[in-house]
Amino acid sequence: MTGASPASDAAADLLAELIAHGVRDLVLSPGSRSQALALAATALARSGSLRVHVRIDERAAGFTALGLARETGAPAAVVCTSGTAAGNLLPAAMEAFHSGVPLLLLTADRPPELRGVGANQATMQPGIFGPFVRLHVDAEVPGSAAASSGITDEMPARRGVAARAGAPTDHLRSLTAWSGLGERAVRAALGLEGQGLPRVAGPAHLNLPTREPLSAAAEVTATVGELPTPEAVEPMVLSRGPRTVVIAGADAGPDAEELSHEGGWPLIAEIVSGARFGRLLVHGYRELLREAALGGRIERAVVFGHPTLSREVAGLLARPDIEVIAVRHGGEALNLNGRTHAAAAVAVEPGAADRAWLGEWMSASQSRMVDLSAPAPDQKGLYSDDSAERLDAVRAELDAVRKRVDRRILADAVWRATWPHDRLVFGSSRLVRVADEVLGGKKVPVHANRGLAGIDGTVATGIGIALASQADGAPGVTRVLLGDLAFLHDVGALLLPGDEPAPRIQVIVGNDGGGTIFDGLEVAASAAQTDLDRAFYTPHRVQLAELAAAYGWEHQRVTTRSALDQALTSAITGPQIIEVPLER
Repeated sequence: MTGASPASDAAADLLAELIAHGVRDLVLSPGSRSQALALAATALARSGSLRVHVRIDERAAGFTALGLARETGAPAAVVCTSGTAAGNLLPAAMEAFHSGVPLLLLTADRPPELRGVGANQATMQPGIFGPFVRLHVDAEVPGSAAASSGITDEMPARRGVAARAGAPTDHLRSLTAWSGLGERAVRAALGLEGQGLPRVAGPAHLNLPTREPLSAAAEVTATVGELPTPEAVEPMVLSRGPRTVVIAGADAGPDAEELSHEGGWPLIAEIVSGARFGRLLVHGYRELLREAALGGRIERAVVFGHPTLSREVAGLLARPDIEVIAVRHGGEALNLNGRTHAAAAVAVEPGAADRAWLGEWMSASQSRMVDLSAPAPDQKGLYSDDSAERLDAVRAELDAVRKRVDRRILADAVWRATWPHDRLVFGSSRLVRVADEVLGGKKVPVHANRGLAGIDGTVATGIGIALASQADGAPGVTRVLLGDLAFLHDVGALLLPGDEPAPRIQVIVGNDGGGTIFDGLEVAASAAQTDLDRAFYTPHRVQLAELAAAYGWEHQRVTTRSALDQALTSAITGPQIIEVPLER
């Protein structure tokens, strides 16, 4: 190494090690203290070893990385400077922890001697993410005596170490203060080591202090490698005896449907589960869980993902008389009844399914299917010789075309427009609960930040998902369905760099002028209307069309089902906002 900037040497080493262990995406927010990491990242992007996405807002950067990691399953890195920049990553870190999403938090920092003495842009960053990371390392300062003393020939041979122009090739001289941290961080983020539940992904934090010179010109390269492979685990084998249902919460994925099929058990799948499909899917599950003849007779529930959308499922999983088996997901173990069994994987013992139990659920489910399709045209009336009958048929057709969109129609239209090569992202708005109540089965990739079910970061997460799913020319559109407050809360995510590929994304905003989700919560019964409006509904008059124009997004405002269907299915080449006015 040249030694012109130990910070640059260490940054190049670290990023190359991440790439060697399967990292492909890095989100970068500009900052002085992080300049060595930024310059190494952009150099690696030019060589094609790394995809770099620049965001000026660290909170948006964190959720963009979260979206990238959600879609790929590989840890995405996010780089920021010191001070409040690191704090802005906390919401994404918390969501990643609770959702089990691998995330690498690379926070630049001042050296230790500048902490706690009033130095500019210096705070106590070590441990800032508290219990929400599987690994935290406050790294040595590159070039320091302590860092140099830690570099010995006893350190393991390095894979994918960055090669700087003119640098020696022997392992000893290529090691830096940050050698080995990349592999540790990737393995921790994937749940292969570190603190927390075993085999559950989550964030890992590397706090990276540097001294001047903060960077030096250099060429860096890396060898692209693969993610570490987890060891196979023996599944928990489930007996066929108890009357069982399979619960698929957020991020459950197709494994839930597969177990339901193998066991012959009813599948209760939330709309955000990615498992709402298959012959054994239960429609109208909330009502059926309340029925003593069905929900009251459940003896066992097998849970995938994180159920959050209904009180009925939460109530079932809290019952002490129910055997609950939860397939591990997210940083906290599911244990609402105090006796839930955790499993890394599950399988079904051989034998015949309980067809009587399954038949009762399927019969009840069929009668609760919701069909929101527009009625078929009255062909007889339209071609009738009776002018009055013909006029009535024409009026009926015009009424259908002009029918204003409500929440049910909006959710249905977005669901129908989305196919397996697309992606659908739900915000934590009133609309996701409506969608969960009325939509049928369809095998499409679905995402939602339901780890903590916050409204923050929804647009940025969707953009990250779009970028990842459309990488290397892959087809498809990412659709984000959310309410107006969730949209406005993350409006800064609309700022996209002009020199980066624009994702094909439709942000569909159900605009009811405020937070109408509170109209259906307990506070609506206890608060005066004026207080409810001011403190919870929070009405606004934001002109979304002008907002879209300011950020360079295409905007459409639609009010009818026909116009909505056309907007959703028309060719798209870049980012769009589709605004749908809704009644409160």
